[in-house]
Amino acid sequence: MVTSINDTVRLNNGLEMPLHGFGVYLITDEDKGRAAIRQALGSGYRAFDTAEFYKNEALLGTLLKESEVPRNELFITTKIDNPLQGYDSTLRAIERSLKDLQLEQIDLILVHWPSKKHFFETWRAFEKLYDEKLVKAIGVSNFEVHHLEQLAARANVKPAVDQMEIHPYFTQSALRDYLRANDIAAEAWSPLGRGAVLSDATISRIAEKYGKSPAQVIIRWHLQSGTIVIPKSQTPSRIKQNTEVYDFVLTEDELKEIDALDRKDGRNGPVPDEVFEEN
Repeated sequence: MVTSINDTVRLNNGLEMPLHGFGVYLITDEDKGRAAIRQALGSGYRAFDTAEFYKNEALLGTLLKESEVPRNELFITTKIDNPLQGYDSTLRAIERSLKDLQLEQIDLILVHWPSKKHFFETWRAFEKLYDEKLVKAIGVSNFEVHHLEQLAARANVKPAVDQMEIHPYFTQSALRDYLRANDIAAEAWSPLGRGAVLSDATISRIAEKYGKSPAQVIIRWHLQSGTIVIPKSQTPSRIKQNTEVYDFVLTEDELKEIDALDRKDGRNGPVPDEVFEEN
């Protein structure tokens, strides 16, 4: 049972990764970013999720360096952008990420989207970076079962994490079952469904019972479901509120009620296979 923001999941290579991290998508303004990161660190966050596509690796690196939180307390994830995939291009891109983030070693790097053109080349570069200990773990984002099986046919290193869209209206239960069976950690981006589920009647009723916000109930659902969660916000009060989820526990029936909110049309982001075919 998850009991605090310090709880971790052991990845398939033995690395401990925080279950509850902070997403920095859309944080590009220095002043707002400084306030957000200061609040996140003050609220207990030690895991931060960025990507080359977000155009804020350098800002995050500077703000974390300013904080003087010891490096060994932080867990930093970034992702390779689609136009930069390919063997040599990936190696160069991650070298820039290391420099921008002001790190000697990144905790986790992810393939942001599956690329048909560079599918194995990018992963081969990831394996080289992993072997050279420039990264502690390698994984993927937005990979579905058939992408993972295709990768497994030629990969020397299994992905440690698959980060994908997961929220109560898009639970990805079949994919999560596959990941669990294959010892790959599931991580949720857009964990609040881009706000779409915050007004759901079932979640609102459960939130009222515990004196919590709908966002807090959804984050708790993710954590109790065994999913790594990375809510994002630039509002200090919401950043703090999103960490206040360890003083209540959803019942099994409540977890099932939220699971049952899944919809066929619940996806908000791009379809991975469409991105795959285009790249």
